Amino acid sequence: MREYDAVVIGAGHNGLTNAAFLAKAGLDVLVLEKNEYIGGATASLELHEDWKYSNCSYVCSLFRPEIYQALNLGRHGLVVVPLQGSTTFKQNGDYYGNYHQLTVRRREVARHSKRDADASIRFDADLMKWCRLIRSFLLRTPPDPTSFKPRDVMEFAYLLKSFHKLSESQIYEFIRFFTMSIAEYLEEYFESDVILAHFSGGSIIGTGLGVYSPGTAYVLLHHAMGDVDGNVGSWGFARGGMGSVSKAIASSFEAFGGEIRTEAEVTQIRVEGRSTRGVVLASGEEINASIVVSNLDAKRTFLNIMDRKDLSDDLYKRAQNFKIRGSSGKVNIALDGMPRFPALPDGSPLTLGHMHFTDTLERLERAYDDWKDDRWSRDPYVDTVIPTQYDPSMSPAGKHMMSVFVQYCPVEVEGGWTDDKRDGFGRAVIDQIADYSPNFKDLILHAEVRTPRELESEVGLTEGNIFQGELTLDQLMFNRPFPGYAQYRGPVKNMYMCGSSTHPGGGVMGAPGANAAREILRDLGKPNTAPEDFGDD
Repeated sequence: MREYDAVVIGAGHNGLTNAAFLAKAGLDVLVLEKNEYIGGATASLELHEDWKYSNCSYVCSLFRPEIYQALNLGRHGLVVVPLQGSTTFKQNGDYYGNYHQLTVRRREVARHSKRDADASIRFDADLMKWCRLIRSFLLRTPPDPTSFKPRDVMEFAYLLKSFHKLSESQIYEFIRFFTMSIAEYLEEYFESDVILAHFSGGSIIGTGLGVYSPGTAYVLLHHAMGDVDGNVGSWGFARGGMGSVSKAIASSFEAFGGEIRTEAEVTQIRVEGRSTRGVVLASGEEINASIVVSNLDAKRTFLNIMDRKDLSDDLYKRAQNFKIRGSSGKVNIALDGMPRFPALPDGSPLTLGHMHFTDTLERLERAYDDWKDDRWSRDPYVDTVIPTQYDPSMSPAGKHMMSVFVQYCPVEVEGGWTDDKRDGFGRAVIDQIADYSPNFKDLILHAEVRTPRELESEVGLTEGNIFQGELTLDQLMFNRPFPGYAQYRGPVKNMYMCGSSTHPGGGVMGAPGANAAREILRDLGKPNTAPEDFGDD
């Protein structure tokens, strides 16, 4: 029977990234995917014939440019087009436009508050300062704070070097930042309700937290630290949908000699003598491999496909307690034409970016309150984009596809999810948009509604959590997924983790996959093919 050097469980973008760097180093690698398509939460699927949509993730920014370059993804077809700003509509018929061009954005902020226009300069500078600091840790392996091994000591020295550039007050400010709610943080800069609401949205997407919850300030930073074409904080569309990201990585992987099998669900990691020996598929087929890498989240990895006897009591309990809370829904809508938004000036570029419809912190918090009571938000926060404005190939000529990400939607509702309740959730989302676009409902041809349960069953996201675990301070850096397991190694020899449950967390980033590959190659004594950030000298 053939034995692979490595088997990677799950063909999501991190699994494919990990596999590509291992194959680039000369390893014989097999990727196993339970679905008939690759990409996991980063896939482009057909809603109906000629209608293509991004199934879960829908915009691109966090993907590391170092990975793009190392895998030559441009040659493999990946093209990312920058978005043109974002907007939040107000209930009184006005709007706030967050334009990319700085002078235009300053004028727009001043239209709502002259004080906020001055504060926005400081806000942008402070946020970029933290972004640049955090970005230098993304392609690094977190040090073990209990270890005095030379490598861990060197990693701590790297961290200290980064902080050495900050003043004493800035260090205190940075530490405080991680504990703050987004409402507290933004209120130190802004007074305008709509501006507070606009920047708060990015801090609650994908989380089981509200705008007044401690730790949400960091989630804003997590979403802001990406870039498109070198512009930090920018977002973009992947031409052909987000599945183009996965397809490009897969193409690079296969060019290095890698193999992908779809409709091959792994149900068990085989362990003999405290070392991995391969995996078992749902069909009963056994596949031998010297190394097994799991792209599944920490709960699925340790509680579903590993035997209890291979886990210590401490690890088993930590896996049980790992916070993965589903709070998001997704609605993909096929439209007969382009919706009108009367609040915007004719020809406004703002429809080309993110559009939001919640204009106060109080409305955002009430949406969270509904979720805490196991109800979908009656007044939901929605992040809406229309990618067919950039890429007409995703819909028939003259038609449009709208992608809507929703906060909040519970994993369970009273009496369980039914088709009627799912439709009710979808109607709440559609009603929210229609309040600001009078022709919107008339344009709807099809709508596909996904609750956290669909995101779990179809995509493999436990409870529908898009980050594979909450991005809270107790689950970041050397605490991710939990202490003692933050360096991508599992509890048995030659077993590794490469999904978003590991550092640096969720989003279409590729960093967890690349970092895990670097650790595997280090253990094998092979030259590293994965990028590593060495900071600014």
